[in-house]
Amino acid sequence: MSTQPDPDPRTGAAVKAADRAHVFHSWSAQGLIDPLAVAGAEGAYFWDYDGNRYLDFSSQLVNTNIGHQHPKVVAAIQEQAARLCTLAPGFAVDVRSEAARLVAERTPGDLDKIFFTNGGAEAVENAVRMARLHTGRPKVLSAYRSYHGATATAINMTGDPRRWPSDTASAGVVHFWAPFLYRSPFHAESEEQECERALRHLEDTVVFEGPQTIAAIVLETVPGTAGIMVPPPGYLPGVREICDRYGIVFVLDEVMAGFGRTGHWFAADGFGVTPDLLTFAKGVNSGYVPLGGVAISAEIAATFETRPYPGGLTYSGHPLACAAAVATIGTMAEEGIVENAAHIGGTVLGPGLRELAERHPSVGEVRGLGVFWAVELVKDRATREPLVPYNAAGEANAPMAAFAAACKRSGLWPFVNMNRTHVVPPCTVTEEEAKEGLALLDAALAVADGYVA
Repeated sequence: MSTQPDPDPRTGAAVKAADRAHVFHSWSAQGLIDPLAVAGAEGAYFWDYDGNRYLDFSSQLVNTNIGHQHPKVVAAIQEQAARLCTLAPGFAVDVRSEAARLVAERTPGDLDKIFFTNGGAEAVENAVRMARLHTGRPKVLSAYRSYHGATATAINMTGDPRRWPSDTASAGVVHFWAPFLYRSPFHAESEEQECERALRHLEDTVVFEGPQTIAAIVLETVPGTAGIMVPPPGYLPGVREICDRYGIVFVLDEVMAGFGRTGHWFAADGFGVTPDLLTFAKGVNSGYVPLGGVAISAEIAATFETRPYPGGLTYSGHPLACAAAVATIGTMAEEGIVENAAHIGGTVLGPGLRELAERHPSVGEVRGLGVFWAVELVKDRATREPLVPYNAAGEANAPMAAFAAACKRSGLWPFVNMNRTHVVPPCTVTEEEAKEGLALLDAALAVADGYVA
């Protein structure tokens, strides 16, 4: 395991200088960012070269489910590197086969064939390709308030503003409103109404777009970056029924919600639903080596039994990534990490966040499950006006920037998006660490309270 060394500001300055000279960062105006130079990490923490330690309530990009530097996963990567670093996807490799078996063993239903990718966006791209080829139909339906990746089809499917600069309006994607009772697009007053009206809206969209033109409906089981909106009871089974009735492939995107994040191996398990295709990445090996994939039903796999599947990647099922996945899944099972996520969510994070909501007027709503929570920050609880406008930037985003800065000054690294902070620590987080994070969040929310109308 890593141990925090003595501060070394000179090295930190050199790392920062090299970054600023040569690294082009994603989703950023390059001259307006100030990346933290990180010296190391362990478990639920990471630290910089100045000696500041941060409790990682972001799990980086909600992917270090097993925590930083887990010794069993690190050892598995080292052992695999010593034995066989890489081999092309066309070969049968023991660790690749074992990773596929372990994933398939945990997916719902008959999703027993695994196509490996390098990450979540590629998984979504290939799932859509499979659905289009399987059905012979061109269109895909996806939700507003969603994120599916930054590659060509995935970014067009995405429902948040990151789509706008790359939206070609020609990717065959149609967006619809998924349920979100707190900001209901259907003027619903209960979960039952929200579910019923959301399903009616979806079916109307299918009918008016032409069912015979629609290959797939793609949903995040529990939307992640867009706000962790847990679907109401009956919604996902209702979508399954619509797909079955119209011959549409049902795709669940579990890139963020999968592998313990919701207190289940896959979020779908908590809703009693089985998709035709399921995409995964992130938590499959906690991002130690890039890996993603598509879990495929028997019916769709049969489409390509004698017909070649026209897709592939040089690093599909990379041995180092698969070794990390085998070790991660095995360790999560051995150490009860999925159960820990459910326990922490039910006994510490959920109750603790709801208690904070009672005391802080800036908190409009708390929602989530497992170690997957969102805190919605508002200017006015009665009107539910967000603390900052939708897609705010610059001065308009000052309240959220001030809140995030307060978190970091106290030693809490938050996941902030628009007017929300997401509480998404590793699935290995302890009760003590979760309570520490809640106390730090409590102090930072006092800053947000200062902006309440």
